[in-house]
Amino acid sequence: MPIRNHLTSAQKQQFCQEVSLAHIAFAVVCRAFRISRQTGYKWWRRYQTAGVCALAEQSRRPHRYPSQLHPHWIERIRQTRQRFPRWGAKKIHAWLRGEFPRARRPAVSSIGRVLRRLQLSHPRPRRLCGPVRTWPPFRMARRPNEVWTVDFKGWFRTVDGRRCEPLTVRDLYSRYGLAVCILPDRSEPRVRHQFVRLFRRYGLPHAIHCDQGGPFGSASGPAHLSRLSAWWISLGIEMEYSRRGRPADNGAHEQWHRELKAETARPPAATLAHQQRRSQRWLHHYNHERPHEALGQRPPAQHWRKSSRGYQGIRPPRYPKAWLLRRVQQRGEIYWRGGVRFISEALWGYQVGLRPKGKGVWQVYFYQHLIGELHEPDHSPLRPAQYRHRKRRKKVSVMS
Repeated sequence: MPIRNHLTSAQKQQFCQEVSLAHIAFAVVCRAFRISRQTGYKWWRRYQTAGVCALAEQSRRPHRYPSQLHPHWIERIRQTRQRFPRWGAKKIHAWLRGEFPRARRPAVSSIGRVLRRLQLSHPRPRRLCGPVRTWPPFRMARRPNEVWTVDFKGWFRTVDGRRCEPLTVRDLYSRYGLAVCILPDRSEPRVRHQFVRLFRRYGLPHAIHCDQGGPFGSASGPAHLSRLSAWWISLGIEMEYSRRGRPADNGAHEQWHRELKAETARPPAATLAHQQRRSQRWLHHYNHERPHEALGQRPPAQHWRKSSRGYQGIRPPRYPKAWLLRRVQQRGEIYWRGGVRFISEALWGYQVGLRPKGKGVWQVYFYQHLIGELHEPDHSPLRPAQYRHRKRRKKVSVMS
């Protein structure tokens, strides 16, 4: 393998002069300068073509770019962005597709690079991550009202064209259906009103199992808390969230949805009121008459009883005396160290506890839940805690 050597401009000129004498073999000259013959022929051809000036280092940039964006497209992107300052690359791409349907338009990624090069868009500041925590394993229901499962069945429209959002609540141990509420939307006030009625009638469960979608949870909020789940925690109810994209984590509830849909929504009722009455009749039949295979062919009503935990409203949190206490304002901020720090809008009106962790670092708790950390030096909002589920071990079969 030949030894690579990088020649200076003076050495390249000397090499070409040695070759031009023609009394020494070309390979011998290359070995003397410790370069390959391929490199030697390259410098010799350049010297013959343009003289000593051609021996200088040249740019490796290609002479042409087959996929280079034409200047008129760059100008169109700039004009579109100035006309619609809040549009990003995707919307500009769709606009150009409508304005120039037959032209070969630049891709979304190319439009994004042009916007950044023209300094018409700037990347969003990255939100700093907080501590990583692991959710405890799902609670095993050994008695009634230990775990309630909650979900929204897929929406459909009644005969009069109104949107129908069935909210379903079920006891995990006894399979007793607590409610099928026909709602026009999934707004948090409507859902909370239905749960107030349920809690006053049946009492409180120890835990609620639901998915991370709204209004039960928040994908971007600290500890996945929403206004509704924060209210549940303030009542003394533990939260259990299914993993993303894993409906099997709440599989018994999903199976109940299939029965509900087959017997009450095919076909749908004329109005929301008619759909509610139909669902109530089916729920009474399911709880008191229909045998359930998992219960030994007995109806769920024979295994369910009312909860001993009565609904008493919000319970104030109890934090240790050494912690700092702050109340979350309407915009999700707290007053701290002569300024404001953003925590979460879902905790508006609640009191959080700040536990000193180290020099300039404070852990923020909402009741017993760690929701993030505050760092004094960076003056940034709350660094939300990242909650993850434990990875389940795969069963490995051992062949004999």
